[in-house]
This record gives sequence, C-alpha cells and structure tokens, in this order.
Amino acid sequence: MIRSNRNRAGNEGLTGVARGGARLLEGGPIAAEIRQAVSEDVTAYRERHDRAPVLAVVICGRDAPSMVYLGQILRSCAKVGIEGRLVEVDGEASEASVIDAIGALNADPVVNGIIVQMPLPPTIRLRAIVDVIDPARDIDGIHPMNAGLLRLGYDGFLPATAHAAVEILRRSAIEIEGKRAVVIGRSAVVGMPAAFLLVRENATVTVCHSRTRDLARHVKDAEIIVVAAGHPGLIRGDMVRRGVVVVDVGINVVDGTIVGDVDFESVRPLASAITPVPGGVGPLTNALLLAHLVRAAHAQEKATGPAGPAGPSFARAVPSAEPATSSTDASATVSHDRVAVQRGAR
Repeated sequence: MIRSNRNRAGNEGLTGVARGGARLLEGGPIAAEIRQAVSEDVTAYRERHDRAPVLAVVICGRDAPSMVYLGQILRSCAKVGIEGRLVEVDGEASEASVIDAIGALNADPVVNGIIVQMPLPPTIRLRAIVDVIDPARDIDGIHPMNAGLLRLGYDGFLPATAHAAVEILRRSAIEIEGKRAVVIGRSAVVGMPAAFLLVRENATVTVCHSRTRDLARHVKDAEIIVVAAGHPGLIRGDMVRRGVVVVDVGINVVDGTIVGDVDFESVRPLASAITPVPGGVGPLTNALLLAHLVRAAHAQEKATGPAGPAGPSFARAVPSAEPATSSTDASATVSHDRVAVQRGAR
C-alpha cells in the first residue's frame, strides 16, 4: 500500500529544509527512495530475463540544456541497473530519419521504453514524431493516447516532468486541494499536463502563456505557482504574494550556470516553499522516468510471457498516477501494468 504523506498538522515526514525564510523542496530525497525500490525491481527483472530493462533516448542535435538532461538520465539508468541506449540523429537530419529511428525502436523486442529529448529542431514537427512512438513504450506520456487518458482521468503514462512537479508537492505535504494554482507555460509535455494533474488534486487552476495579458496580476493571486516557460528569471519577487509555494520546472544555462525560470534570490524570502534549480524537480523527474520504464517492462512482460513474482517492488515508492479525491486519505495498490486507487467520496 502507498499512503500519501500529506500532513496538515506538523512537519513530520516533510522533505526540504528552511532556507532564507522558505522551505526548500528538494527532489533528491524523494528520488532516492524511488530509485532504491526501482533498483530492487530491476534486479528481479534481470534474474528472470538475464538482461536489464532497456530505455532508448532519441536526441536530435546537442543544445546545452538537452545535454545536461541527457547526462542525468543516463547516469540515473546506470545507478539502478537499467540499460540506457542513446540514439543520436543529426540535428540537420530529416523528419523521416527521426521517424525511422523511432520505428526501429518500436520493432525491437528488448526496448521497453522510448523517450524523445526536447526540443526538436525547428524543421521537425513534434506531432509527427509523437504520433509514431509505441504508446506502450511511451514512458514520458506524450503520445496522443496517453495524453487523452490523462485528460479523461484514466491511468496511462504521465509526462515525467509534469508528474514530478505535482508529486514534489504531494510528497512534501503541501496542501493542493482548494488552492489557487497558476501554471505558466502551456506545452503539451509539461504545462498542460501539470495543469490537469493539479485539477485532479482539486486545485483551481489558471494556465498562463506567452499571450497572457498582465501575467503579474495572475501570478500575484496564486497560492501555488508552477513555472515551465523556458525563460530564465521570468518570475521575480515583486510579482508573488507572501507565502506562495513555487515549483520551478525551468532549466536554462546562463553564463555556464544552470538556472530556472524563477529569480530564486528575490522570490525565496517571500515564498513558504520553493524548489531549487538544480536539485528540485529534475532529480524526481529522472526517478519517475525510471519507475515508468519498469512499469512498462512489467506490462510487456505480462503480455508476452511469464510475469514473474507478483507486483513490482517500486509499488512501495511510486505514487499513483491518479490522486485520491480526499486530501485526508490517499492509498493505492499497484499491479504490473495499472494503478488502482482507493478513493474517498468526491
């Protein structure tokens, strides 16, 4: 059983430490818990199959943020015994070349999960690439089938970054239900999925984007802010209310330094809790990707052969894709290929 560590009274079990007036929401401790459980399950998988689960990462070009993220993913795979395969397509290659590369991975029976590193070159249409990924191996939840399941409230693969942005709040006992949440960014892989996940948690959600008028007014009203705009320093201290909770999903390289979308030093004194960059959402994103991969491997194993011992061990560490509707009781049981949530009354 998994029980959410929401806790309205007291700080027992909370992640993060106080710094500059705000509690620091660090993804590392949560990620370590998930990785440990995933590692145990990977060991059992290797014993049954005499090989590791395989994650294939398709990358087109070598922009700096992508290379930072790619390195983190491959190191995370190695730590838990997953085989990470890098599939590089030249940044000048045609759309058809990328589609062919993904098609080959779809046809490879030992590849359990596929992710495509963003951003893609401007000459390659995201929709064309997303549509050809096998939904059963789409562990980052970007295929239209998985995106539709999310929007309808069903259990599918979630975009890992959006999953991490909301999960860090849940695991840190941040109250979401009934709160005014603003998501900045409407991308199909982070902003919109994060908004839908917050709605599942019963937040009142506003999505802001590049055409939003008077962004500062919306931000000032927010009790929770999730920023995924790809614009360093977009959110400043003079824009936020005191006591706000800030989740910074941005990853930018400025003068050789990794920074988020939030001006951390000016926002930190006003926030009640804030994620650092690096060290916040990033580590948890990577850990959840690994958990999604193991879930995919078990689903494929169940469909094609003996499923082995009942239930993956990462059930102890990985939260349900669907939150409970009661903020006081959230428990879940996990089978090989689906998450069943025991719900309270709506």
